Amino acid sequence: MKEDAIEFLVLAEEHNQRVDKVVSLYLKEYSRVIIKGWIETENILVDNHVVKAKTKVQEGQKIIVHPVLKERTEVNPQNMNLQIVFEDNDLIIVDKPQGLVVHPGHGHHESTLQNGLLYHHPDLKLLPRAGLVHRLDKDTSGLLMVAKNSNSYNSLNTALQSRLIKREYRAICIGEMTSGGTIDVNLSRDPNNRIKYKVSKFGKSSVTHYRVLKKFQGHSFIGIRLETGRTHQIRIHMSHIRHAILGDPLYGQRLMIPKGSSESLKKTLRSFKRQALHACQLTFQHPSTAELISFSSKLPKDMESIIKELSGNELDADTMNNLPFPEIKV
Repeated sequence: MKEDAIEFLVLAEEHNQRVDKVVSLYLKEYSRVIIKGWIETENILVDNHVVKAKTKVQEGQKIIVHPVLKERTEVNPQNMNLQIVFEDNDLIIVDKPQGLVVHPGHGHHESTLQNGLLYHHPDLKLLPRAGLVHRLDKDTSGLLMVAKNSNSYNSLNTALQSRLIKREYRAICIGEMTSGGTIDVNLSRDPNNRIKYKVSKFGKSSVTHYRVLKKFQGHSFIGIRLETGRTHQIRIHMSHIRHAILGDPLYGQRLMIPKGSSESLKKTLRSFKRQALHACQLTFQHPSTAELISFSSKLPKDMESIIKELSGNELDADTMNNLPFPEIKV
């Protein structure tokens, strides 16, 4: 299936580079093998001329890509009760509950969000990862973007890489934080544990902005804005500053039970077995209309319960979801 053409101009820093390499910089979700195949079948042109993969492009030249997408049949569609916040011809916004795996992988081949999306909109089989633009960990709840066509997919991915999509989170952290701040460190995979990442000077850059919304005895309720989106970024960052997210099974620290806690609070804290992290807001330009749009998701019930207990029932759900978040200039 041939999609609408994608066009871009060669920039100064891309001058004299191979055309397949330049295209791969813009279409990162497609392998160099796929891109070379498009070149060989004359679906990638430079200034309307047929080229070879090794052809070197010049600044100002126009590259035209006609993506030829093949069906991806390795993931089976499944009828699932998806919480769809918004949908139009270009995108879907899903509110993911905690416990739902986003992509099939080791130990999770069925009943993932991707399975459900393929049932809801079968044409997503033509897009990488069924159109999912980003991901959330299994036990992180909240909003996710899904593109419904290749133009939207490429537009949203470019916006994400250019840090033009505002992603906000809410989290309950261990310890009483005195103020907000910015965490700017490099992250890399932990060589001693294949499922973990760690702070490392040799890793990829990662930036998280956070603000304290409410302090409780032994815990803090914070707002977070991502500037980058590395795997486990928020969880690693909060652990790095010694304020791990409550319930985090991978990067967490020893559970703190505040002095004088009621039996109800003790029980609630001890039974909380997932990271208390929720993706609460997405703000971005619509890929077709360029209109600035924003979507919000209320805190899930389990996080609401923790905050009610920590506040001595002083905070109700509406107050929690509407605590002002100081502006951060990114």
